[in-house]
Amino acid sequence: MMFRRSVFRPFCLLLSLLPFGCDVQSAEPASGRPNLIFILTDDQRYDTLGCTGNQFVQTPHLDQLAADGTLFANASVTSAICTPSRACYFLGQYERKHGVNFNSGTAMTQQAWSKGYPMVLRDAGYFTGYVGKNHVPIGPQGYDSDVIDHSFDFWYAGHGHLSFYPKRRHKIFEHAIADTQTEVVGEGAVSFLSNSAGFIEGADAFLQQRPANQPFCLSIACNLPHGSGTRSMEMLPTDPELYRTMFRDRMDQIGIPQTYVAADQIRKPKLPADVLFSDFRQTNYDFVDSPELLKEQLVRKAQTITGIDRMVGRIRTTLAEQGLADNTVIIFTSDHGLMNGEFGLGGKALNYEACLRVPMIVMDPRIDTDQRGRRSLALVQSIDIAPTLIEYAGADLPDEMQGHSLRPLVDGTTDSIRDVSFAENLWSTYFGNPRIESVRTRDWKYIRYFENDRDQFASVTKKTLYQVSQSQIESYSRWLTSSIEGEAPVYEELFHLASDPSESVNLVARPIYAERLQQMRQQCQASVTLAKGDVDQPSATIVVPEIREGKTK
Repeated sequence: MMFRRSVFRPFCLLLSLLPFGCDVQSAEPASGRPNLIFILTDDQRYDTLGCTGNQFVQTPHLDQLAADGTLFANASVTSAICTPSRACYFLGQYERKHGVNFNSGTAMTQQAWSKGYPMVLRDAGYFTGYVGKNHVPIGPQGYDSDVIDHSFDFWYAGHGHLSFYPKRRHKIFEHAIADTQTEVVGEGAVSFLSNSAGFIEGADAFLQQRPANQPFCLSIACNLPHGSGTRSMEMLPTDPELYRTMFRDRMDQIGIPQTYVAADQIRKPKLPADVLFSDFRQTNYDFVDSPELLKEQLVRKAQTITGIDRMVGRIRTTLAEQGLADNTVIIFTSDHGLMNGEFGLGGKALNYEACLRVPMIVMDPRIDTDQRGRRSLALVQSIDIAPTLIEYAGADLPDEMQGHSLRPLVDGTTDSIRDVSFAENLWSTYFGNPRIESVRTRDWKYIRYFENDRDQFASVTKKTLYQVSQSQIESYSRWLTSSIEGEAPVYEELFHLASDPSESVNLVARPIYAERLQQMRQQCQASVTLAKGDVDQPSATIVVPEIREGKTK
């Protein structure tokens, strides 16, 4: 054993780690159970891969992953903000049900966490690992509870943002050879997969090596191409050449969105001024204000996405070297997208496709050759990943999960799992974002906005920007059911995505679309009601003082 903090876990964890008996090395996994790798990036839009149409960034390994698997062209998240979206991935639940966000003042309870895919798979006999970024507080002290750290057999991760140079923020990474984020995360992933030596120094690991005959699930969560990473790039002489010079000789070829509007050219805002208070936008998104700033940010994003692509290539090479490639399912996606100045807008937390739509690839090497390389148009969502992993593992799906397994789509036994995708934004804070609910079908999109009350932020100062007041906690709790119980929207949008994919023309006021508008309103109401479930059942969360006081990691 490695005598790190994790060896002090309760002895019962040892018993759960050895579901087939006390001799780990001789333990035989159940027939047909594949190994599982789930790779989650940060702030990565759908249109940032070669296989999704991007002709600037270089992603040969991800393009090959899509060629070997299934690319979901209509994949979306249910919440376009980091923490709630990652909780959705863990639990297979809408935010409306799990109730965790930056402004909720809460953390996920340990009971709720026990029904997330990592714990379900561990209980089912999988050896589990987590590498990279965690941004979901769990337990009575939030991140300081160390609940998630001790939930995996191998932990090589940091809470909150990693920055481009994660050794500066998180001691756990200090022994990595590389200094840059994706390469550090890649070292951790390869260490987990390579069974010829002990795990990377610094990792919390219950055993010194991954058991060779036990199926595994490795979760890899990057903090790129998120702006917290790209903004902190310093182009140091010791950085890989990729992050210093690549793409900079092609700045004139960078694709700016067709609907881009520079800040000084905005004449009529996309949304009414009393719906989206854009003057309070986080300064992190100022890069959309001019073409020059936007291009610099897009170059950095392209570099880091190419870095992630190379990490995926290294992982697949390691799988082949370890004899694991033919029995390892790989899932790749992102926690949400980002507005790149479309209509003058920057940031996330909106329900436009730029924020909601993400790349999603599922590669199962065991399927028939004629099922590989397909491009599915099915409406799939972030809450579907947990059920997918659990079905591949042959484990029982918790009743609390709301998503659907993607396996029938990958296997080619069906071409649809839902008719409507639902999304929401409950991160309505000092920074001006409204509360939003939306639904989309294959061809149509409906978005509704609710009152954006500035009064509750009247006392906010520069020092308290990220603190969550008691009134905000109470407001968030009320918002979980307010639209279900009759709160009316203050603004609506209707788009025909088939002819208007950029969501440029709002059709709400056109009489010819009145019937369609009413249908979409009804679908939205039905979807949010389904997402919440029992309105009298509170979310499985706990208020955390450190979160309320703005002391999160």
